[in-house]
Amino acid sequence: MFGCECFWWNTNNINNTEPSQLYSSFAQPQPFSLPAPLPDWPQGGAFSSGRISLGQLEVVKITNFERVWCCTQGFIFYRPLEIPDGFHCLGHYCQSNVQPLRGYVLVAGETALEPEPEVNHYSSNSPVSESPALRKPINYSLIWSAESPDGGCGYFWLPNPPAGYKAMGIVVTSIPDEPDVEEVRCVRKDLTEVCETCDLLITMDSKFSKNSFHVWNTQPYRRGMLGRGVAVGTFFCSTYADSGIVFDIACLRNLDSTLHAMPNLSQIHALIKHYGPTMYFHPDEVYLPSSVQWFFKDGALLYSQGSEKGKNIEYDGSNLPSGGTNDGLFWIDLPTDDDARDNLKKGNIESAKLYVHVKPALGGTFTDIAMWVFCPFNGPATLKVGLLNIEMSKIGEHVGDWEHFTLRVSNFTGELWSMFFSQHSGGEWVDAFELEFIEGTNKPIVYSSKHGHASYPHEGTYLQGISISRLGIGARNDAAKSDLVVDSSTKYEIVAAEYLGAVEEPCWLQYMREWGPSIVYDSRSEIDKLIDMLPVFVRFSVENLFELFPTELYGEEGPIGPKGKANWLGDEICS
Repeated sequence: MFGCECFWWNTNNINNTEPSQLYSSFAQPQPFSLPAPLPDWPQGGAFSSGRISLGQLEVVKITNFERVWCCTQGFIFYRPLEIPDGFHCLGHYCQSNVQPLRGYVLVAGETALEPEPEVNHYSSNSPVSESPALRKPINYSLIWSAESPDGGCGYFWLPNPPAGYKAMGIVVTSIPDEPDVEEVRCVRKDLTEVCETCDLLITMDSKFSKNSFHVWNTQPYRRGMLGRGVAVGTFFCSTYADSGIVFDIACLRNLDSTLHAMPNLSQIHALIKHYGPTMYFHPDEVYLPSSVQWFFKDGALLYSQGSEKGKNIEYDGSNLPSGGTNDGLFWIDLPTDDDARDNLKKGNIESAKLYVHVKPALGGTFTDIAMWVFCPFNGPATLKVGLLNIEMSKIGEHVGDWEHFTLRVSNFTGELWSMFFSQHSGGEWVDAFELEFIEGTNKPIVYSSKHGHASYPHEGTYLQGISISRLGIGARNDAAKSDLVVDSSTKYEIVAAEYLGAVEEPCWLQYMREWGPSIVYDSRSEIDKLIDMLPVFVRFSVENLFELFPTELYGEEGPIGPKGKANWLGDEICS
């Protein structure tokens, strides 16, 4: 067996580091708690009961850990503690020590706990249906070992499962002896789903090997409302750098078609009342949100291909074409009268509300509460080029702007776990400990960017156009507090929760066409004006400059409504 002296991390972080700084890099992070206590959620089902049945397995979320080993890059590896009787560890946990201790691993027990029969682990003759859901690994394979100046030695072990079973995670030890087979359990293959790597945590080199060592978080490969993969919370590591689908470990599969841990309607209302974010619009915002009904009532028109005259839209959208696909045959536009157009563009924040879609996430172990906001008009962009800020007259404008943010709530406890902020064609997940909250509450703050209405977790200026933001070139997204607010904990409407079957969806939600006409901007004439204003060291040809800015600045199809977006059924799309 390899000893600790076989490998040494070749890291630059530790070079020229003061002893006091080195010691602090291995400090134990403290657990995170939301700012306010959780309420007593309304009763019903298994929501917030602490345990979730996946069919033949029952799982419990463990957030209490014992530190096993820490590396010089500031990541700590933990084993779960306080595992209930009849439940078994599936793998260990890893996170950075510069953030609060904020993670989990699932431990599993069979729903009908019977003594594990004595069988030959090397034989797969027994039918899968007669095999127990959980089995001990046969043994372990050492993936990697390392020494850390303050953390001692660390050894990374992959459980070798019996035939017909899958490992769920990696085991870490601080001694070279192979772990006991009692440390973890492997899961029968038909109770698992394919997983993939995400969030590269660590990359380290060895002085004695050409291979690098990599550690990733994992997640189910198939996600979204229809996905049944359950994230175990474990990590994966290997000596090859390719990320993507993992074959050595798996995630769990929820075979319970009822998704009994999802919240009922009264629990949904309680969650929104407790967590509903306050949405701040920029103090200089002139294109404010409104309700969909106000937009229809105050003059929005439905156009169809081949007709030059638009039709009035019923208050509830009942005369909009329903279903189908975005075939370009219909679109919504503003009224032709200039005063009426200007009035509709400004929106009506007093009528505005958040339109809520509630759906299962990660196999029904979490609930996603997607909150959609509608703005009748998206204003022109402001481009930042170095120290210059150039306000466009048309580029970026379009009718009908749908944006959203999503609360991800743990069905084990009802605790807000993370939040997604949509930002144009993508967005970002933000852990709960990185959010801003209304003082004394668990209600996060959302900042809506000026004119574009993208959502951000903090005030500031964000540049759109990642590849060039380092040059200080991009479309500005300015976010700041003001008196222009919408409190989603009180101003909301639940428009869809398919798993409940008890929410009547509004007529307008079934409109799958465009909420604004397609636009092609005369971008070149505006970009030409920019060229002479550029500093010499960033002066590009017109063609190259066109390639720098986000493509949606040059022309847009009319935006489609929430139900036509990919994340309605699927998982959120990160930038």
